[in-house]
Amino acid sequence: LRHLIPENRVRVYDARRVIETLADTGSWIELRGGYGVGMITGFLRIEGRPMGLIANDPRHLGGAIDSPGAEKGGRFLQLCDAFGIPVVSLCDTPGFMVGPDSEKTAAIRRGSRLFVTAAGLSVPLFAVVLRKGYGLGAQAMTGGDFSASAFTIAWPTAEFGPMGLEGAVRLGYRKELEAETDPAAREALFQKLVGRMYETGKAISVAQVNEIDAVIDPAETRAWLVRGLKSCPPPVPGRRSFVDVW
Repeated sequence: LRHLIPENRVRVYDARRVIETLADTGSWIELRGGYGVGMITGFLRIEGRPMGLIANDPRHLGGAIDSPGAEKGGRFLQLCDAFGIPVVSLCDTPGFMVGPDSEKTAAIRRGSRLFVTAAGLSVPLFAVVLRKGYGLGAQAMTGGDFSASAFTIAWPTAEFGPMGLEGAVRLGYRKELEAETDPAAREALFQKLVGRMYETGKAISVAQVNEIDAVIDPAETRAWLVRGLKSCPPPVPGRRSFVDVW
């Protein structure tokens, strides 16, 4: 797990390799893989304990949550809630997909479904931020807020902010960038500003102000999930659980 996320923050990776390495060998079952491809959903076992999983796929729109992905994630969370299945969320998103083309797909209505369902879960949701934890998209992946999940932990590669760093610099420092006439100097200034914001938004910096619970060694992720399951209250007596079926 320590080597599956590239050190270069703009390099893509295969999220399914992370999932398969995190899960017990042979236990990962993906659902609806051909729909809403930016959101991965399925079931897995962690040390024999069954769990549901949602994850962003950075190979599609950089992990941004589009309308099909939000709807897919919301419906899967409803399934987990109906059968008493705890959920692990692997977050790596720059936020919700925006723009005229996104709005034509009923982005607000379908995106809200992920928020409403996650916020109303009766089963525990454990959030693990792998890399990008930006904006409303990251909040939706963590149950509505970083403090809403049973715990929110991050790998050392995680970064946080109200929006993607590059976009924030282009908007917040537009006048400074436009004032620089030399293209090479403008790019150097841009990279300097991005680097400064990255240092502020690094996982260890965010954890220092209690925005998240911890920054962990990726190799300890399974142990954290098991401890989280043990610390949660037992299921409601008489409620049908997916554990009884699988």
